[in-house]
Amino acid sequence: MGAINTKILLESKDLERCPFPIPVGWFFVDFSENLQTSEIRNIEILGQEWVLFRNEGGKVGMTDPYCPHLGAHMGHGGKVVGDNLRCPFHHWEYNTEGWCKNIPYGKITPPIVKKQAILRALPVVERYGMIWAWYHPECEAPQWELPAIPELEEPGHVKPRRGSWPVNTAIQEIAENGVDFAHLKFLHGSPAIPPAEVSFDGHISSVNMANGYIVGKGYGPGLNVFHFTQEGVTATMVSYSVPITAEKSQMNMSFTHKDFPEGSRELAIAKKLVDHMIGQAEGEESAGFESVDFIVWNHKKYRPNPLLCDGDGPIVQYRKWFKQFYVADPETLAKI
Repeated sequence: MGAINTKILLESKDLERCPFPIPVGWFFVDFSENLQTSEIRNIEILGQEWVLFRNEGGKVGMTDPYCPHLGAHMGHGGKVVGDNLRCPFHHWEYNTEGWCKNIPYGKITPPIVKKQAILRALPVVERYGMIWAWYHPECEAPQWELPAIPELEEPGHVKPRRGSWPVNTAIQEIAENGVDFAHLKFLHGSPAIPPAEVSFDGHISSVNMANGYIVGKGYGPGLNVFHFTQEGVTATMVSYSVPITAEKSQMNMSFTHKDFPEGSRELAIAKKLVDHMIGQAEGEESAGFESVDFIVWNHKKYRPNPLLCDGDGPIVQYRKWFKQFYVADPETLAKI
């Protein structure tokens, strides 16, 4: 028997819970119906505070809260004036792209004002009845578009059932569950570890679990669409979690299916599929994520070099794919 390798025995005392920076991608901000015309709101997501507003033309802006002039917080006393956000201090005005559009008293303005945006504003789109913001730590433009989700955009589907839960962990830890197939048996109580296939293509990840029972795609770190199919009936789960801080996320989901006739066999199956997704299906013993995953997520530490065996899912491959969404120094990247 050789010398004991103490590295693995002592590693946990130096592990971090969440060594990740905020990833690049499109992230859910709020439902469109919740932001009224001319409304201004202070929100904290993506590692900082932002000012969210809807101008009088109906367009949404999401900007850094501090005025580039003298640093006033525009979410406290600021006002929507026409298409712009107006600072309360000296009434400088900014559009939804962060360009300064008016300095009411200045005859000679700083030259940079005419060359570029001077207030950081995230690219924002409204889709699926939601407000989405593109985040990149170095202010780079969006690298992909949000996909079509017919279940949330086209008629013929029931109003989505929504859920939102705070989680004390980073968004990668939540997402990694999607390829950790073994935990479905041992944590959730499923009868067996389901067979699954996973593939990666650019910013898109794909999974086929249990021979087509669950088929899903991830579009970057902030959007996942899963289809659950049984007896020819499909129900859809859309997951759109967002980082709040480095160690806190908000897990959001919508569940829907076709608007089947009341009392029909198809409607009964679709409703049961949705109940199964959240662990409330009658006659099933598996536990939903609220009752078991949160216990793990809220208290675990991240092991960058996990000990894995042949029964584990493609965790290493998933982490490699997810790593493309981080912009950080080499030392930080080495930890993840």
